[in-house]
Amino acid sequence: MGKSVLYLAMSVDGYIADEQGRVDWLAGDGSQPDAPGSYPAFLNTVDAIIMGWTTYHQLITELSPDSWPYEGRPCYVVTHRQEEDQEEIFFWNGELTALVDKLKGEHEGNVWICGGASVAGQLLKENRIDKLWLSIIPTVLGKGVRLFPELFQELQLKLLDTEHWNGIVDLVYEKR
Repeated sequence: MGKSVLYLAMSVDGYIADEQGRVDWLAGDGSQPDAPGSYPAFLNTVDAIIMGWTTYHQLITELSPDSWPYEGRPCYVVTHRQEEDQEEIFFWNGELTALVDKLKGEHEGNVWICGGASVAGQLLKENRIDKLWLSIIPTVLGKGVRLFPELFQELQLKLLDTEHWNGIVDLVYEKR
């Protein structure tokens, strides 16, 4: 059975995008500009991807408009829009927790919760995230799209690993 992993980058003060939804600030401090970071190794562990409509739309229009960056992996876009599925991209308008449970049962590797805040928040509230892998970007935004919603109860974590690359600190947690 696979694990659901929230792998996201955020500012030091907990934002995953600025007020306009931009992520052009997602960079290190320049101290190791050629460091690969954790992303390539993490992506090799991913069997399936879940993301919200906003993340998907930003990918195809702004971040990677000319090529799909997750080729070879099924990607489920959570949306209320009526869209036609594509070769590896499926549009899901059902229960989010059911989708996570289904994909964890079908895959041995990680099910990447790729974004955004709404999808991550719903899954955190429903206790459906097995591991949090957070890349802390050396930037303080002050305001924007906050990663963590208000939760009904405390979510206790156990630190599994830390790494740092180019001023970016990766914190890897699992639920206690």
